[in-house]
Amino acid sequence: MNQVVDIPWWQLALFLSVLAVPLYINHKFRLGLGREGGIAVGRMLVQLALVGFYLNTLFALDSLWLNLGWILLMVVVGAHSVTGKSRMPLKRVMLPVAAGLALVVIPLLGLMLMALIRPEPVLGARYMIPLAGMLLGNSLGANVIALQRLGASFQERAGEYEGALALGARPTVAAADFVSESLAAAQGPILATTATTGLVTLPGMMTGQILGGADPIVAIKYQMVIMVAVLVMTSVSVAVTLSLALPRLVSDTGKVNLGCSRPSSP
Repeated sequence: MNQVVDIPWWQLALFLSVLAVPLYINHKFRLGLGREGGIAVGRMLVQLALVGFYLNTLFALDSLWLNLGWILLMVVVGAHSVTGKSRMPLKRVMLPVAAGLALVVIPLLGLMLMALIRPEPVLGARYMIPLAGMLLGNSLGANVIALQRLGASFQERAGEYEGALALGARPTVAAADFVSESLAAAQGPILATTATTGLVTLPGMMTGQILGGADPIVAIKYQMVIMVAVLVMTSVSVAVTLSLALPRLVSDTGKVNLGCSRPSSP
């Protein structure tokens, strides 16, 4: 198979000129997203460049403890991002989100690396870090949707919740339907993506492997593994997050603590 075709830096810089199109759309329709979009793209470019150089060092050292430390950092940053995007109180929600992510990604990684892929070394950075990134990255949006929906349910259906409390239900029981609906809403996008993978979409990992010279059948096998793992990661991490966050968001008396910001519904 062909070797990976490198992209010269000057050609990459030239390609970035296509960003003029969304900038024009933002200006034409007065979306007011120019600053936010510019910051987002700038952060993405800087972060990817730094991570690229760092991963070269990480792959060369290939230390298990450094690998685990990097994954822990990914979990913490991801949990902070989820909490901020969902507009939930940081002190009450970040720990449940981080726990939900960590408690799922570590066992899944172990299963994939030790029982299925079995690279040499089995916990090497070249497989461990990218796989962890794919699992975590694909589950963050679902956690945001779940927490947004939960917050919106408490505010939009306050009468239903208070009525259940008045009838003697414990706060977590009174909010059980909110949790179920939040979990279902969070799983909707990943289920839609899973159902159309291969027909409508060609996922990034498979495309990257094919562009890198891998046999398409081998690439498809890896993509099957990733899609199943992402589905499990999303479902279980959101369930753990909601289960751990709910007792921290409602007190024993039934008072709801959503912070000063109103969560926006997805």
